[in-house]
Amino acid sequence: MKLRLSLFFLCLFAVTIVKAEITLPNIFSNEMVLQRESDVSLYGWAGPSEEFSIYTSWNDATVQVKTGNDAKWNIQVATPKAGGPYTIRFIGKENEIVLSDVLIGEVWLCSGQSNMEWSANSKIDNKDYEIENANYPTIRLFTVEKRTADYPLDNVIGTWETCSTKTMPNFSAVAYFFARKVQSELNIPIGLIDSSWGASCAEVWTPESVFEAHPELVTSHELIQPNQWVTIEKSTLYNAMIAPLTNFKIGGVLWYQGESNTANAESYQQIFTEMITSWRADWNNDFPFYYVQIAPFKYGGEFEGGIVRDQQRRTLALKNTGMAMTSDICTVEDIHPQNKQDVGLRLANIALKQHYNNLQDQEVYGPLFEAAEIIGNQIQIKFSHDKGLKSDRKKIELFEISNEKGEWFTAKAKLKNGMVIVSSKEVKSPKAVRYAWKSTDIGNLYNEVGLPASTFKSE
Repeated sequence: MKLRLSLFFLCLFAVTIVKAEITLPNIFSNEMVLQRESDVSLYGWAGPSEEFSIYTSWNDATVQVKTGNDAKWNIQVATPKAGGPYTIRFIGKENEIVLSDVLIGEVWLCSGQSNMEWSANSKIDNKDYEIENANYPTIRLFTVEKRTADYPLDNVIGTWETCSTKTMPNFSAVAYFFARKVQSELNIPIGLIDSSWGASCAEVWTPESVFEAHPELVTSHELIQPNQWVTIEKSTLYNAMIAPLTNFKIGGVLWYQGESNTANAESYQQIFTEMITSWRADWNNDFPFYYVQIAPFKYGGEFEGGIVRDQQRRTLALKNTGMAMTSDICTVEDIHPQNKQDVGLRLANIALKQHYNNLQDQEVYGPLFEAAEIIGNQIQIKFSHDKGLKSDRKKIELFEISNEKGEWFTAKAKLKNGMVIVSSKEVKSPKAVRYAWKSTDIGNLYNEVGLPASTFKSE
């Protein structure tokens, strides 16, 4: 019996070799979006040293492809300006694959933890209205199925779908609202790839090479405790859900995460910066990377949430990044703010202004700490994005200053000449200033367009 089974599988293997068909990774399917005006990679598998042709309808051109002895193939093709639908044909000896309804536009990878994963079906503001009006034929959605891996994979599970009342409710709400705004301004197809997992820490999205180069991040990672929703094993989600996409051309990344790194908050800027840098290296592309600052919430520690928010602010030092503030659209009782519309809108406005060169007259950031000058017993604070600096209450609250011993005291704050002046009777020689530093602190300092100031510490 064993001999018969062995012969059967041997014959099956032999037939597979003889009839080696062209196969594509799942990221290539009907209804997909390819990045516009770029050299994009088409890739997959076939028999070793097999020759076949690829036809692209946007230029009515056919190219010849030959696999290597590893049965893999990869070829770059130039894409036109935004438009479609188009057809791509893969024509081999044993099979032919036709991809139809292919659009050319802007492709964004969306990742992070539950606030990025959060869908309309998970409950958002104005849920019913948003679902009923979610028919956008040129917005396309791809959800990466959740899985882990101990080493980088070469494929993900998922398929492209057209945005509709049937598909939108189960897709990332933040990503959807981002795409809707960008499309309304640019009038081009938008492709969204959602690769996120609730409760995940940044370390699981970071390749192993980062930890090999920075052992201190391994030590910091040990502070994160296991949870019931997702592994905390470093690099495992990167291996399974990001690495397989690095050959697929994207226009940029959206990120919403940080809540699960409050346990090792002090190292968040480093792990986050290294993660972004490693992704860009893997794609060989310094694409825009826009992220959401986590909202105030009862994270379990008094200051951990504030520290992460400040670490996220400091990550703006990395080129081609942007941060959407959310402290004004949250409640400290819910780690999942239901107003996903404004989150997506703020990310979109940043992208439109910084990346697409639109909205040049519109302010897209809240006030960001720029400098602090100690003058006697006062500290004078300068912000960027500070036009029309104001408070929505009689007093500006949540500022603190420290003395020579590093002790912190509540400070009085006032506006003068577009700057904030802080002081405290308890501190004669102030050394530093911080704002909205507690995990649950919701500040009341805004600019003229009503965007909130970011948490910060001057040290």
